[in-house]
Amino acid sequence: MSEGTSGAGPVRVLALWLPDWPVTAAAAAAHVPAEQPAAVIGANRVLACSAVARAQGVRRGLRRREAQARCPDLAVLAPDADRDARAFEPVVVAVEELAPGVEVVRPGLVALPARGPAGYFGGELRAAERLVDQVAARTGAESQVGVADGLFAAVIAARRGVAVGPGDTRAFLSGLEVEELDREPGVDRSELIGLLRRLGLRSLGAFGGLDAQDVASRFGADAVLAHRLARGLDPRPPVRRHPPEELTAEVELDPPVDRVDAAAFAARGLAERLHRTLAGHGLSCTRLGVGARTVSGEVLYRIWRCAEPLTPAGTVDRVRWQLDAWLTARSRSTATAGGPGAVALLWLVPEETVAAGALQLGLWGEIGEADERAGRALVRVQALLGPESVVTAVLVGGRDPAERVRLVPWGDDRGDREVAPAANPVRRPRVVKAAKGTDGALADVALVSTKPVAPAGWPDDVLAATGRISAADPMAPGRGPSTNRRRRVPAPRRSPRPAMDHEPPPPWPGRLPAPSPATVPPQPLPAQLLDAAGEPVRLTAPDLLSAPPRSVVVDDGEPGTVTGWAGPWPLQQRWWAPGADAAGSRLQVLTNDAAAMLMISRQGRWWVTGIYD
Repeated sequence: MSEGTSGAGPVRVLALWLPDWPVTAAAAAAHVPAEQPAAVIGANRVLACSAVARAQGVRRGLRRREAQARCPDLAVLAPDADRDARAFEPVVVAVEELAPGVEVVRPGLVALPARGPAGYFGGELRAAERLVDQVAARTGAESQVGVADGLFAAVIAARRGVAVGPGDTRAFLSGLEVEELDREPGVDRSELIGLLRRLGLRSLGAFGGLDAQDVASRFGADAVLAHRLARGLDPRPPVRRHPPEELTAEVELDPPVDRVDAAAFAARGLAERLHRTLAGHGLSCTRLGVGARTVSGEVLYRIWRCAEPLTPAGTVDRVRWQLDAWLTARSRSTATAGGPGAVALLWLVPEETVAAGALQLGLWGEIGEADERAGRALVRVQALLGPESVVTAVLVGGRDPAERVRLVPWGDDRGDREVAPAANPVRRPRVVKAAKGTDGALADVALVSTKPVAPAGWPDDVLAATGRISAADPMAPGRGPSTNRRRRVPAPRRSPRPAMDHEPPPPWPGRLPAPSPATVPPQPLPAQLLDAAGEPVRLTAPDLLSAPPRSVVVDDGEPGTVTGWAGPWPLQQRWWAPGADAAGSRLQVLTNDAAAMLMISRQGRWWVTGIYD
């Protein structure tokens, strides 16, 4: 028996795709004419654009300024996942009128088994034609249909408007480029695609021709999934089961709700209960059924498919989108609270489950069972002590180490991108650890310099003579945790979303290059910096020390011998803010016990603002 057949052959899937659906939904909501070029732009990048805009040179990933330069008449629209899902509901209803059992992959794409419609309408091509005509007649939207073995190939076929014959899926995929593996929104395989191209594997056929064991040992878990797709197999083995009745989670809404925010609040607790039940059975959900019963007795049900096992947050999003579409459509028929369109009962059904052990991918850093257990424990703590009781650190923009860490309640949107620090930062714990970047190194912390420091290429003896560094300084340019050379600002941390969804980090000129201090005290620690004679080391100028430092005492502790130092660098920031500690000079110090510290001098006193590991 071949892999992926499970004894019954691959499943024929019919996928119906509406091109540029985010633009279509946004343009309809904003009343933008169809002949006007339009694009959905988020984080200053083009996320989707219409065919008219593409004809004028607009492409996904372009910056907003470049897109508007290519197309001055471009209508700029904001992204809104809720709006896209709500506007897509009439399309799903139109498809269901001809073929029940529709699965919503995402707004703009639905899938269903091809066997039923093909048998009823007399073939797959006739079924595809009827579905396209049905959607156009009911909603006025243009759509394309593709048929193939498996969802991945069917979606690609839908983008091309073709039907792949039974058994021909692998041959159909073999000539396509590996970039097809990175088309799905929310799935970022850019690093894998770049690696495959560097290895000369530029087509799905070349990648699929590799041995599965070699792929697993060389690339990692996500590459194994991509390798299955390249071979024309389902994303996971088709070992499907009908979930037992006890896995279904439901909640009775009393009083009935007719507002999306109230229904979404109930859905959050329901989703968490469903995932706790699944975790207890060692399962994860890959197809979610969302059901509701209105006051008038109407039963509503929709199935959502996900490429990867759903998380509680992903479940809540899909339930919210579906309820938004249902309640919005029924709010037009009644204006009274708790009317016949209000939802009285809500339930979730895991239509398809896989073993949760498939998520234990710790060898490559993915979320595993231990992380899920920790997440559930943190949610319980929040339930007992409040949402603000559990926080996670997020790196933000800034020049001061303390202001570069923002604390976000567990479960809230982290917004993992570099932004300006808040005017009133969140209360910090006693010690804040800086987050790590994708390369394992601690993320950058900014250090302001009002003028260029030691130019690259100066010999160390000249630097020592100018008071910039000590002659034996292990932190001299190119040898320590900091360097005086101008550095390129590193890219922001990678998030689960594609890079095009994020603004580039602000430059923050003068900030300290990596690595950053690993420990940032909540309040600067008082310190004494002494020279060889035991006299305090002071600043004779903002960038010049009175004498080379020889020892340092932090917070009245034991003195440490200074074995290397770098700086000082003048600090000038927020001079316009009343009461702000704007002026000062920074210094990096290394002691004989291998402790490296970031110090600042203000008003004649030294303080420790960061400690390196």
